This record gives sequence, structure tokens and C-alpha cells, in this order.
Amino acid sequence: MSQPTTKTDTKTPQTLEEFMAQALVMEREAAQRYNDLADAMEIHNNRDVAQMFRTMAGYEAKHAEQIMQEMNWVEVPGVPTGAWPAMEPPESVPHDEVHYLMHPWHALQLALAAEERAREFFDQLALVATTESVRKAALELRDEEAEHVALVLAWIAKTPKPDAQWANDPDPPRYVD
Repeated sequence: MSQPTTKTDTKTPQTLEEFMAQALVMEREAAQRYNDLADAMEIHNNRDVAQMFRTMAGYEAKHAEQIMQEMNWVEVPGVPTGAWPAMEPPESVPHDEVHYLMHPWHALQLALAAEERAREFFDQLALVATTESVRKAALELRDEEAEHVALVLAWIAKTPKPDAQWANDPDPPRYVD
């Protein structure tokens, strides 16, 4: 018999340990991706956006540390194949959505989308959970992601939206093969 899946065709963890391993890897990947994006923004002298990505990386790393402590893990456990509805964890910001001239408003839009995907992911896992411990943990993480969504929305409300010409670069990078 095949393992139950969410509407996004994600394998449902059967134990709390499987679920928390999946959540841990997702948080660690999100932190790494935010740090990678911050590095890219620093290379392009876009320090404001880099700082926003570093802040988000810090939140994700903190969640990963909390999971490790909560589960009394010393090493990161593996995650089974098919744990994600796509090739990457839902909370990861795709590299191809980042532009070297993006403004803080754009970075926040990317963070918002990632946090909303994570919230939806945990919500769906809670719906299909086969054990109460997994359902409860999924709901707790969904609520934490909802707090992140609210935080990012508050930042967006205070961040000016760039004008339509934001991506015009009078001296664009030149690539040499």
C-alpha cells in the first residue's frame, strides 16, 4: 500500500521523528538559501536587501536549533525521498527569482511567498497526518510560519515599493565566456 500524500503529493511522515526531521531539513535549507541570497546581494553592493535576507536566515536557523534541542538530536537525520512537493523544500526562495538590483520590497515579497508556502505545507501535513503527535507538531509549525508571514507583512507595510524602472542599470554586468 502506498504512503498517504497531501494534495501536493508529498509523503506524509508517519512518526513525530520523521516529521521533525523533515521540518529540520526545511528550516536549515531556508536558512542556507537566505544566507546565499544575502551573499549575492552583498556582492552587488545591495546591503539593505542583504541585511533583510540575513535577518530571515537568522529566524530559520533559530527554528532549526529549536527542533534539534526539542528532539535531543546531535546529528541531523536524513529526510526520505519525496518529502517535498517540488525539488526543493517549500520555504526555500528560488535563486532565479533574485535580481541583483532588487530593493528591500522585492526581497520581502520573496520571503513572504516562502513563508506562505511553508505555512501551507505544514497545514496540509496536519490535514493528512496519521498520528496525533505529527498533526499537533504540524499545526505548531504552521502557526510559527503564520507568525513569520505576519512579520514579513508588517515589514512590507513599512517598506516603499520601488518605481517601475528599478531594474534599469546604466552599467550592467558584462559576462565573458
